[in-house]
Amino acid sequence: MMNWIYGAPSLTLTISHTLNIMLQKSKIESDSAQIDPTHPAHGIVGTIVETDAVFGNVTEDGPNYRNVGWIGTAALMMKTQIGLGVLSMPLVFGTLGLIPGNILLLAIAGITTWSNYMIGVFKLRHPEVYGIDDVGRMFFGQIGCELFGAAYALFYTVAAGSAMLSISTALNALSSHAVCTAAFVAVAAVIGFAFGSIRTLDRIGVLAWIVFIVTIAVGLQDRPSAAPSTGIWKSDYKIVNNPSFTDAVSAISTLVFTYAGTPAFFNIAAEMRQPLLYTRALAACQTTVTMVYVIVGTIIYYYCGSYVASPALGSAGVTIKKVAYGISLPGLIVSCVLFVHLPAKHTFVRILRGSNHLTANSVIHWVTWLGSTSSVALIAYIVASAIPVFSGLVSLIGALLGTFLTFHPYAGMWLYDNCKNRERTLSWYSMVGWCIFIFVAGTFLTIVGTYGSIVSIVGSYTQSGGTPAWSCADNSNST
Repeated sequence: MMNWIYGAPSLTLTISHTLNIMLQKSKIESDSAQIDPTHPAHGIVGTIVETDAVFGNVTEDGPNYRNVGWIGTAALMMKTQIGLGVLSMPLVFGTLGLIPGNILLLAIAGITTWSNYMIGVFKLRHPEVYGIDDVGRMFFGQIGCELFGAAYALFYTVAAGSAMLSISTALNALSSHAVCTAAFVAVAAVIGFAFGSIRTLDRIGVLAWIVFIVTIAVGLQDRPSAAPSTGIWKSDYKIVNNPSFTDAVSAISTLVFTYAGTPAFFNIAAEMRQPLLYTRALAACQTTVTMVYVIVGTIIYYYCGSYVASPALGSAGVTIKKVAYGISLPGLIVSCVLFVHLPAKHTFVRILRGSNHLTANSVIHWVTWLGSTSSVALIAYIVASAIPVFSGLVSLIGALLGTFLTFHPYAGMWLYDNCKNRERTLSWYSMVGWCIFIFVAGTFLTIVGTYGSIVSIVGSYTQSGGTPAWSCADNSNST
């Protein structure tokens, strides 16, 4: 009995020691579950490839959102810039004249190149930034986040609608208007949704050939299709033109719109495999885009003069127009796909950011992603089909939001990072002056561009009453 009593403390200590070990083991497993997202408690299986400030833990079994090389990055950048903008360039030169048109083009190219460069610098300093809405949050809190994010989503959703109409124009030209235009727009919307639902940008990074064949075709013809069919014809191009104020500001707004891919560069940079190579990709993009704009715009306007069509694909006549649209159709489709993908990805990241579902092949992941892409495609389709003055609306959105998203935030980003710099050198004051210039120029172009777009919408609606909703009319002038 005494032995049992004397042994009791020993047994008690043994039981206590065993319980302590079990509790410590349980705590270690619990802490491991909190630290390791691949722990079964989180429902994620797979080895972590890397941890990103935006996407969180990227695993082998989920989508890799950090897999775009610098060449693919340059291709994506070019595709957000080179769309129908290049096809409108000859008409811009026709409005302003060859010399003023090229000078203003190079000026806009220089300003937007600096804006694009600031995105790379800011992203390296603030890796948690995914899109322009994050910049808005850093500037003005949650209100800034919502305003900047809404501007971005609206701008690219309308751009997606415009791309759908462009695809319908190409299909009308290729088929000689074999089907109702509304059906072609619906086909474009389905294509935009299907391919826009590819989850990572590295699989979309394909740059299609655009309109180079048109330059050769127009140059080889005796006359453009809009020129008089008989008699001696000579191009009436102008070195310097004398446009009205409204025409001039509309042309300048078009130039800004051709470089308005800038806000998408945030999202593209966020998916780069090596963000330090961003500047290399940017240099390749801006150099190529500007050369294409100058060469295509100058040559087509030089040969066509005032008879240039808009888009410029129509300048080459019926047969070559079909060839040109056939070659440009892949590029138009890629534009539509990107313009659906970008605002959808913006919404998707906003909803799932901070959750493991962002990079996991879970049901919530897929429902959120497909819901985002289908919503953008559907809204873009409805807006493009139902609004009678949609082309004017595109110009208005481009002037109002495109200019803002291309100019103002980047001057603010430089000031945000450098305004507290105590070393006030000459270069610092020069950069402050440059940022003020960007603010003033962007505000001026926004105001006058919006005014020109409104005047154009009113004039167009007064003259034609706009396009009927879900119209079947041929929008390629092929019949």
